[in-house]
Amino acid sequence: MQKLIRPALMGLVLLGLVLAFGLLIAQGISGIVDGEGAQKGFGVGLIVLALLGAWATWVLVKNGFELQRISARAAQEGFELDTSGLARRPSGRIEPEDADRLFATVAAEYEGDPENWRVQYRLARAYDHAGDRARGREFMKKAVAGEAAERKETR
Repeated sequence: MQKLIRPALMGLVLLGLVLAFGLLIAQGISGIVDGEGAQKGFGVGLIVLALLGAWATWVLVKNGFELQRISARAAQEGFELDTSGLARRPSGRIEPEDADRLFATVAAEYEGDPENWRVQYRLARAYDHAGDRARGREFMKKAVAGEAAERKETR
């Protein structure tokens, strides 16, 4: 049931966003055509805002699908980080000491094979668990690019 609800809900949200962006663009065009002075400027602003929103939505959805694909592949190949034995705070976050130990282990793996997307993926997850999200995103981008390149090579 969950496999049907999530895609349907995501489809409805995307449909709503497309409708909202379409309405913004229509209002912008109306302001340009029918307006005078400042109204024309607001019309242009609405169109630019809608296009920026559509682009940002596209980037977020695309990144989400890429992360979902790479995470599933890493789990399938046995490269997902095992955090089950680590101490956690009431919020569910890993205790900083354990996260730092996990990071040190994965950083050593990375030093041994820095070009492997699987190790980059593990390092990105370790950075995230250690609280350094900026570096985690940096390494996740590298991992996604490496995984995509590997998929292209095997075709």
